[in-house]
Amino acid sequence: MKKVFLLVAAIAIVLAPVEAKSKKKSKKTPLVEEVPAPLFTNDVDSMSYALGMNLGANFGENLKNIPGGKSNADLLIKGFATVLKGDSALMTQEFANEYFGSYITKYQQLEAGKSKTENAAYLEENKTKEGVQVTESGLQYIVVTPAEGAKPLATDKVKVHYEGFLINGDKFDSSVDRGEPIVFPLNQVIPGWTEGVQLMSTGAKYKFFIPYNLAYGEQGRQGAIPPYATLIFDVELLEINPAE
Repeated sequence: MKKVFLLVAAIAIVLAPVEAKSKKKSKKTPLVEEVPAPLFTNDVDSMSYALGMNLGANFGENLKNIPGGKSNADLLIKGFATVLKGDSALMTQEFANEYFGSYITKYQQLEAGKSKTENAAYLEENKTKEGVQVTESGLQYIVVTPAEGAKPLATDKVKVHYEGFLINGDKFDSSVDRGEPIVFPLNQVIPGWTEGVQLMSTGAKYKFFIPYNLAYGEQGRQGAIPPYATLIFDVELLEINPAE
C-alpha cells in the first residue's frame, strides 16, 4: 500500500502543472480535449513513455541535491524497473532502505564538516578587512550608510529592505527583487538579525556577516541554507514601529 501511495504521489506531482494550466483556460474549453497522436502503437504506450520522461526530469533535478552529488543512472533505472516489474532484486528492500539511509547520513556529515570549515575560515579572514566590526557574539558588520536617531528595541516591529547571500555569492532571498519591503517583530527572526538591526537607525544601511550559530545553526534550512552557513545580508532600515 505504501509503494502504491508513493507512486500515486509522484504521478500527482508530475501532473500538477498540467492540472494547474488547465484551470486557467476558458470555461468554454471542451471537457475532453484532443491530444497529440501517439508515437507508439497505442495511447497507453505513449502515455507511459511520456510519464517516464516527466518523472525522470523531476527526479533528475532532485538528484542534483543528493549528498555526495553522484549517482549511477543505469543502476538507478535498473533498480526502479526491477521493483516496478516485480522481478527478482539484487538486494532485499530492508537492506536497500538501511543502506540508502546510512549513505545519505554519511555524506551529509561529510558535507556539513566541509561547510563548517569553509565558513569558519571565511569569517576569520573577513574580520580583518577594512570597515568590518565584530560584536561580542561574533556578529560581523559594516556600516554602509550611517544614520542618526532612535534605534529599535528587540520588541519593536521594523520595516526593512534586504538581500541575503551565501559566502559563495549565491543569493537566497531578496525583498528588493520582490519589490516590497517586509515588516516583522525584531525578536521573531534569527538572532543575528535581532542583534544587528538594533544597531541601526532609520535610513541606515548595514552589511551583516552572520555566523551559523546566530543564523540557522548546524542543520541549515532545507533547500536554501546549507549546514553551518554564514549568511551575508545587505539591510536598509526603513521604519521603526515601537511596541505598544
